Amino acid sequence: MTRSIVVVGGGLAGITAALACADAGCEVTLVERRARLGGLTWSSRRNGLWFDNGQHVFMRCCTEYRGLLARLGVPDLVELQDRMTVPVLSPGGGRAVIRRSGLPAPAHLARALLGYGHLPVRDRLSLGTAVRALMHVDPDDPVSDTQTFAEWLRAHRQGERAISALWDLITLPTVNLPAREASLALAARVFRTGLLEDNAGGDIGWSRVPLQQLHGDAAAAALAAAGVEMALSTPVAGIDGTSVETERRTFDADAVIAAVPHDAAATILPPGVLEAPAALGASAIVNVHLVLDRRVMGDAMAAVVGSPLQFVFDRTASSGATDGQCLAVSLSAADAYLGWRASALVRLMVDALGELFPAARRATVRDAWVVREPRATFRGAPGTARLRPPPTTSVPGLFIAGAWGATGWPATMEGAVRSGRAAAHAALSVRQQARVTSGGTQ
Repeated sequence: MTRSIVVVGGGLAGITAALACADAGCEVTLVERRARLGGLTWSSRRNGLWFDNGQHVFMRCCTEYRGLLARLGVPDLVELQDRMTVPVLSPGGGRAVIRRSGLPAPAHLARALLGYGHLPVRDRLSLGTAVRALMHVDPDDPVSDTQTFAEWLRAHRQGERAISALWDLITLPTVNLPAREASLALAARVFRTGLLEDNAGGDIGWSRVPLQQLHGDAAAAALAAAGVEMALSTPVAGIDGTSVETERRTFDADAVIAAVPHDAAATILPPGVLEAPAALGASAIVNVHLVLDRRVMGDAMAAVVGSPLQFVFDRTASSGATDGQCLAVSLSAADAYLGWRASALVRLMVDALGELFPAARRATVRDAWVVREPRATFRGAPGTARLRPPPTTSVPGLFIAGAWGATGWPATMEGAVRSGRAAAHAALSVRQQARVTSGGTQ
């Protein structure tokens, strides 16, 4: 008996779930409200150039996401550092580089942290205390989700300067909250898995092409080749058991995987399936794209401290520009910027770039584009772990996927892929159990 499965949502979680189910021999239909795949990772063409909605990066430790890239046939379209190297800039020409050595973790970061010039020597010497203690924090222990990362850091000899100039460099872009608001459990997951347990785990990767090409277009081709039916531009009105209602038709199946954001899931899932989904909250991301008439930054990417800037990426090649430079300024936990006028936000970022790069003071802004995502991720504050649902639900045949699910990871591309794979595994396990119960062999 061939099992039929409907996947609602064409983001990374839905793509992963659909491919896993199709690869297991199921008849799969993927329903997506947009005309494209890729979910929260998308691209747009503007004045002849390509821009992603925001800069999405991954680390070598993101094994499930990298596995998805391999399944889509596009691992050669990403850049992955041979050795983690993060230039950290500050206004007035300050520069430090966090680069891992070849020593075993966590000693591979010792030299970089001891030479980290954005902190006084006394603060640098105290970093080892926190690093050693963080190695013993269990991200899956419910107690770890009862306090903020900053509270824990202060208890381990980390002052406000160290928190803002070093620890937040990682916490902000991964948890999408500063350490003073982020759950210790989520921060510990990132630091332990990415930086402290494996010498190469923190090597950083990013797409060399527009995200639409890397995710959306590649997924459409892979899904079609796997025999998945795709119903794009098809908003879902509701899910009733294993029936998916849309304006055009009803999709009936043996199982349904809802792979949509938590606020959307609350509107289409049967009552009572989710426990207080609104309590997960939301945290914003704002990206400012700048097209300059000249090159001003020599690094492929850089972190920034003591400035409104957080991370700056050179996206000239992926945009298709043949001269000048295209920069993407990524601002995490950016709720405070949501009400700003685009022109004011662009001016703030351009002025901040001028404090880092002398050439930026002479540059002309040919074009600028601000992308605001008010609900980019759930809010990874203490207490959220109990609100994140497992892939199974109280409704037989109904499963949940999404980076907001109980993956133990923050709302990242890795978390999304892990959730999609977990939901597919749960749906396929039920299928296998049904076969064993009925005595079937197919």
